[in-house]
Amino acid sequence: MHFFWGSFDLAVTRFSGRTAPPPKGTAPHVASWVIAESYSHEVSSCGFWPRNGGYGRAAFFAYAYPEPAGYGDTRLATANAFYDKGLGQFILPYDAMRQSSDPDTLLLGFFQETYEAAAELARWDRKTLEREFASRRLS
Repeated sequence: MHFFWGSFDLAVTRFSGRTAPPPKGTAPHVASWVIAESYSHEVSSCGFWPRNGGYGRAAFFAYAYPEPAGYGDTRLATANAFYDKGLGQFILPYDAMRQSSDPDTLLLGFFQETYEAAAELARWDRKTLEREFASRRLS
């Protein structure tokens, strides 16, 4: 879990363990060496923007780097979620989650299905990377 100071977003990133090609381009207010280090390995990342990140409104986001072929074409089950070609990311507007009758399920479903799409399309070794956790109550 991490907080990006340049865009004020809170995110969680999963890594495949494989190196990635160096990123091309730049990001506003972020040094190129920071971008190079941040994306030195394959990632699937998701998080929340309060009002920035290029979308302009509060939203949840998900992306993969490098983006595997077909990722943006993935049909999501999450209501109101969509792929923004200009951003190269999936977006779930904050208002859609806020107005949902089951916001936890909606948000977790969005994050999980965008991760699964990235991991499957990029052929990550999911069996090695993932663990099943039994739900349990704390007493």
